[in-house]
Formats: sequence, structure tokens, C-alpha cells
Amino acid sequence: MYPADIVMPMKEELTEQGFVELLTPEEVDSQLKKAGTTLVVVNSVCGCSAGTARPGVLMAVHNSPKKPDYLATSFAGFDIDAVRKLREHLLPYPPSSPSVALFKDGQLVHFIERHMIEGRSAQMIAHNLIAAFEQYC
Repeated sequence: MYPADIVMPMKEELTEQGFVELLTPEEVDSQLKKAGTTLVVVNSVCGCSAGTARPGVLMAVHNSPKKPDYLATSFAGFDIDAVRKLREHLLPYPPSSPSVALFKDGQLVHFIERHMIEGRSAQMIAHNLIAAFEQYC
């Protein structure tokens, strides 16, 4: 598990922008049972998370005319049980962090895996998410 003093600023980059933390398996299940759309960011300490994933997600949320009903996040390597539960909802995809998932009425409808984040700009990630928001939100 990563030390809290390293993780907290990375968590705050999203929580200060309205993302709710999913810290337990129960919170994950409760959130994903809600009607509507939920965007979930599996946050991470890796460079691609800081450099493109979080900025791209925030760019999409702030610039899209259509937005998910709920914004949520869990931190890989820190919120261990919550991320484990979330990954059950992401099957058949393998564990991936960072990653970004869009759920509609509890069903996964769009997923950006780490390999789709690495080497891409924040703008590319934002455009990918904005297109998903247009389709599902």
C-alpha cells in the first residue's frame, strides 16, 4: 500500500473537483446501483495518471455539454478493497490503473484502459470521454 502523504494530493486533484471517493466495496456497489451514469476513475501514482489521465478526465468533465450524473474515484494500491470490488464490475477487462470507466444504470458502457492512456495526450483522453458522454449521458 502506498503512503498516505504521497496519495492524498493525487486523490485531491479529483475530489476537489467534485469526485466522490469510493473507499469500500459497499460504496462501490451502492454507487453503481444508482440509476443514471457514473464516471469512475481508478486513480494511480504512475506518471501517466498525473500527466494525462487526471487532466484528461477533468478537461472532459469541465468542457462537455453532456456530463455523467455522478463522478467517483478509487485509488489503486491504496483503496485496496474498493478497487478489488470495482474491478469485479469491470470484467472481462484485466486490472488496469489508471483507468476510466463509464457506467450507465450499473452497466459498463465505456472503458479506457492504461494502455489507452499511455502515450496519449490529456486532450486525446478528453475527446474520447466527451464522445462517450455524448453517446451515453
